[in-house]
Amino acid sequence: MNVTSLSFPYGESIQWFSPDKIAQLPDNPLKEWILAKGSLTKRLKKCGTHFEVKVLGEDFLPPLEGEYPNQTQVWVREVLLCVDSEPWVFARTLIPAQLFSSREQDFVNLGTRSLGELLYANDNFVPGKVEVAHFSNQSRLAQLASTLSQPTAESLWGRRRYFCYQEHQMIVCEAFLPKAQQAIQHLKLPQ
Repeated sequence: MNVTSLSFPYGESIQWFSPDKIAQLPDNPLKEWILAKGSLTKRLKKCGTHFEVKVLGEDFLPPLEGEYPNQTQVWVREVLLCVDSEPWVFARTLIPAQLFSSREQDFVNLGTRSLGELLYANDNFVPGKVEVAHFSNQSRLAQLASTLSQPTAESLWGRRRYFCYQEHQMIVCEAFLPKAQQAIQHLKLPQ
């Protein structure tokens, strides 16, 4: 896997929408995956024999334009979620400084473990609304996919979910790379 033509952070400023505000979502079953309420990690683990997380980078950074209003610095963690050594999902997490400092050991010690394991194993993290976006084949995400030998022929889809922890809110964005979109659409993988 080679991602050297781009560098951390890989995320980009993009408009996210409530699913009921988008004229046309992708066809099922990809639509079901995008709108699913449970852990994406749990779903991905059912799709192959080996699941892994490859950390692209993590650090305190300013959020992208319009990404997290009223925050000047957030902990940004970007990873690839891989099934059988193939990157399927690009994930970008934004954690406000106050939340990060209150749970620093949880976040710093994640390493190559999925954030979903922490979020769904702990009742203190309450999943909230889901928003969706599609990325053109000229987007930074499409460029990342190309460096992963996954050229994009059509738009890529992603979702972001808000998680509340006490009075704090973190944002988890998950974008489905071409390998995942193809497998989900054509192989009718487990729901």
